[in-house]
Formats: sequence, structure tokens, C-alpha cells
Amino acid sequence: MQKIFSQLNNSIFYSFNDKKVYYLLLIMEKSKLIWLNGEFVNWEDAKVSVMSHTLHYGTGVFEGIRARNCKNGTSIFRLNDHVDRLYNSASAYNLDIPYDKDVITQAIKDSVHLNELTSAYIRPLVFFGEGEMGLLPNNVPVNVSVAAWSWGAYLGDEAGNNGVKVCISKWKRISPESFIPTAKGVGGYMNSTLAKIDAVNNGYDDAIMFGDGDVVAEGSGQNLFLIKNSKITTPPIETGALGGITRRTAIEIASNLGYETIEQNISKEDLLNADELFFTGTATEVIGVVSVDGENIGTGSPGIITNAIRKNYLEIVNGNDPISENYLTLVK
Repeated sequence: MQKIFSQLNNSIFYSFNDKKVYYLLLIMEKSKLIWLNGEFVNWEDAKVSVMSHTLHYGTGVFEGIRARNCKNGTSIFRLNDHVDRLYNSASAYNLDIPYDKDVITQAIKDSVHLNELTSAYIRPLVFFGEGEMGLLPNNVPVNVSVAAWSWGAYLGDEAGNNGVKVCISKWKRISPESFIPTAKGVGGYMNSTLAKIDAVNNGYDDAIMFGDGDVVAEGSGQNLFLIKNSKITTPPIETGALGGITRRTAIEIASNLGYETIEQNISKEDLLNADELFFTGTATEVIGVVSVDGENIGTGSPGIITNAIRKNYLEIVNGNDPISENYLTLVK
């Protein structure tokens, strides 16, 4: 059972299963409008049938995108890359998006602008609607929605400075022979949800998931980087890790700072003996991992290289770096 202990501003502190475990849950602040199948409707009117194919079988794909209040105006980070991945994910799962990329791109920008948001989290979703039931989606329409809302730091406001404490999950990452790790498929996140719930129930902020061969894959919803002797490694996609856009950005930033990133398998021993660890993701951003299963990583605080990459990342996404213009798209 979940019990609400207290509510403060836009956060709720929960106790899980009567344990003295507290978890910061960010409340979603509803916006006014959602783009659904080609038009904007009121948030409360953006409804689908309970017989939608995706609701039963997880047959959908999505993106997580952020817009920020930059000095030149509200801007979206790596918008074209996110739209490209949305279409690639849809193609991989046999969802034929009934709109051109330009239409979806404009819908994303308009979702921020029309909701009068200066910063936002944006969630495009492509999903099979109601039609013939059964695993094979014959004669089933493809629906598309875009929602945007104000959403704070995914792992809490203090995570940037203090880092997060994680466990090694008992749940293994789904094998890339069983799903498509380069695509953001709705159903695959049941695997991630199991890991996240188990981690929080046991007093951790998040989890690290292993893949086939007992090597690290990723966090519950983040890519992972390891630093040892100033060398950076990250698990290859073949482990089941998502080909993250923030992951790609972190590799580019590290290169600009003079650090090469190597994709190679990471063992449990490598993990526990790391000098630094950090997570990356659109919602997570760049966050240091300071302990694993109660064992400190390095000094037990976000490390020097992690902080340097995080600092440069925040400068870029907030429009305060000379190369920001290469990554940002103005909403209006």
C-alpha cells in the first residue's frame, strides 16, 4: 500500500508498503491543450477508447523532449533528433504515422506555445487505437498525440548537486533479441517500471539494470556512464541500452572536454570500483550516481568529470554556450 505522508508545493512524499521510505514524486501540472490526431483539444477531452490496441498490448512508441526558457526565447533541445527517433521507433514497430515530420514538429512547438509554457516536458505518443482485437493489429487506426506540461527535475531538485543512490536491480533488462532497444516502445517500459518500483521500495532513488551475460545495460530509464582513471565507458546498445539522445550529447561534450568515451561491457566489479558514475536522459539530464547497493562510488559525491559534463550540458540546453544554436529550436 502507498500512504501519503505529506504534500509540499508540487511534490508528494510517499511511504511504500509501510516502510519508512520516502520518495519525491513530481506532480504533473496539467496544461490547457493536447494535440490529438491533427487538432488541439482541451486536456480533459483528450480521450481514447479503453479498447485501444496499445492499452492492451503495449503497441506504441513515444518520445520525451524538453523545452527551456533560454535567453533568445523558449527553445526545444535536439527537436529534429527526437522527431527522427519517433519515426524510426514507429517504423520498427510497424506503426505508420499518418502525418509528415513537419506536421509533428510543428505540433510539438505549438504544444509549448499555445499552452503558454516557458519551459516544458513534451511527450509525443504514437499508438494503435480501437479496431480488431488480437495481437495482429489489422484494421487498427494509428493515433498520435502531443502533450506538454511543466515538469521539474525527474530525480528531485537536489540530485544535481548531491547525486543519487541506486541499487543493482533484481530485474534484468529485456534482451535485444526480445525487443528493439534503439526504439522507445511503450510495452518495454513495463520492465523499467518493475526496476524503479523495486528500487524505491527498498529506499533507493533508482536502479541499475544488467543485461545478458551479467553486464550492465542501463538505469531504469537512463543511460549510464562509468569513469575510471579519467577514462569514460558506457554500455553498448547490444546490452539492451537505449540509444539515448542525451547519451549522444554527453559523449559529444566529453569529447569537447578532451575525454574519449568507449562503448564496452561493464561488469559488477567495474561498477563498484568506478571513480565516478553518472546517468543521462532527457528527464534525468546529467546526474551523478554516488552509491551502488550502499557502497560509495569514489568520494560518495558527484565527481569532477561528471560535474564538468553536467555543467556544460546545462549551459548548452539553456542557450548559454556558443554551440547551443546547433542544438536548440525556438518555439516561436
